[in-house]
Amino acid sequence: MKTLILALLLAAGAHAQTAPELYQTLCAGCHGAQMQGGQYAPLRKSEWLYGGSRPEILRTVMYGIAGKEMVPWSKVIPVAQVEALVDYIIASRDSAPGAPAAKPDTLKLADYTVRIERLVENGFRSSPWGLEFVDSHRALVTEIRGGLRWVVDGKLDPEPIVGLPETVQYGTGGMMDLVLDPDYALNGWIYIGYVHPLGNSGRTDERPAMTRIIRGRVVDYRWVQQELLFNVPDDLYFINRGRWGCRLLIDKAGYLYFTIGDIRENADVQRLNKPAGKTYRINRDGSIPSDNPYAGRTDAIQAIYTIGNRNVQGIAQHPVTGQIWGTEHGPMGGDELNVLKLGRNYGWPVITWGLDYDGTPITTLTEKEGMEQPVKYWKPSPALCPLEFYTGDLFPKWKNQAFVGALVFQEIKRLKLAGEKVEEEEIFLKGYGRVRDIKTGPEGAIYVLLNEPDQLLRLTPR
Repeated sequence: MKTLILALLLAAGAHAQTAPELYQTLCAGCHGAQMQGGQYAPLRKSEWLYGGSRPEILRTVMYGIAGKEMVPWSKVIPVAQVEALVDYIIASRDSAPGAPAAKPDTLKLADYTVRIERLVENGFRSSPWGLEFVDSHRALVTEIRGGLRWVVDGKLDPEPIVGLPETVQYGTGGMMDLVLDPDYALNGWIYIGYVHPLGNSGRTDERPAMTRIIRGRVVDYRWVQQELLFNVPDDLYFINRGRWGCRLLIDKAGYLYFTIGDIRENADVQRLNKPAGKTYRINRDGSIPSDNPYAGRTDAIQAIYTIGNRNVQGIAQHPVTGQIWGTEHGPMGGDELNVLKLGRNYGWPVITWGLDYDGTPITTLTEKEGMEQPVKYWKPSPALCPLEFYTGDLFPKWKNQAFVGALVFQEIKRLKLAGEKVEEEEIFLKGYGRVRDIKTGPEGAIYVLLNEPDQLLRLTPR
């Protein structure tokens, strides 16, 4: 097993990297490119929860942390490289983060030379998560700790929108995606997915929480007229979990789709009465479409559209075929691109092309009758997140192609599709930040929402 995992990383060239390069490849996606923290704790600090001496840090890095998603790196890279990585962390932990290397403002790609404009670089109160354009001048952005902000003509409005519900957990969940009603200009409805807590006190990771889908309107910087569209009973809430998924889509027929990750509850993913590891479809008023696969059943969550999804963090409708596509954030390897079809089972955790975070197999199966195979899967795992089909006119050669963002690998993959196959893949915007959302702007530009650093970029052909 150690040989198999090592082979995955050897393919990415990790065996030949220096300690600083190893850190960027293996650790920066979770702990920040400058060790400043991100999805998980910073490494430039004086207080260490699991011990701050060299032997204690070495033990943590080598063997992982029980019950957490910390990889036991001694099962992935040679011990000498683990020791070099730990020494690099220790040598850096008491110093101030250095300035990140400047990234170019233009990229020469196969079809275009792309100009990169940094529209918003400062001002977010917490990491931005979802982006939606309201008109040719304005967009709305969610912030993971509970914010909703206006971006007007490419500038972040300093005044936040108030009155939104409380959210918790953060890390991989909080105030997540949003989508506008197709008739927004007439009715003003905005749909949001977020992690809802029970109770009114306690640490953000100690309160039971679960995904809710709501809609409301914004009037004079205030969230008003909120309606609850989807929730589950209190006994299905969880404490201190992750992998919340929660990407939203309204298709051409007007159905509202949303996703819930496996919440680290693998045993629940194949159970129809449990919320984890599924995509959902409801009407915009929260009612259940009559052709949903489990509509009318009392032993299932009737909003379910597909099951067996580990953590769908990107969902979009193909502008020509009308198919619903999704990106699946896998474990160590096994990130997937899927066509999400009504009532299908995508296999998690019964089948997968990935390994668990401790290097052990999740299952011995990569396929099984009655379970779907991905259109494409990736090893090692780039941590796929948003999915957008380009529909603008500024990049005519890219019309209807898929753009997939990655968190850990900090890149965008341009995918040219032929039916349900990936015909061409081009990687760009490497190392600019964790790609959280991608949208086609009203003028045809490509807008990219980044974390670490929190930024909004605008891409146009030069």
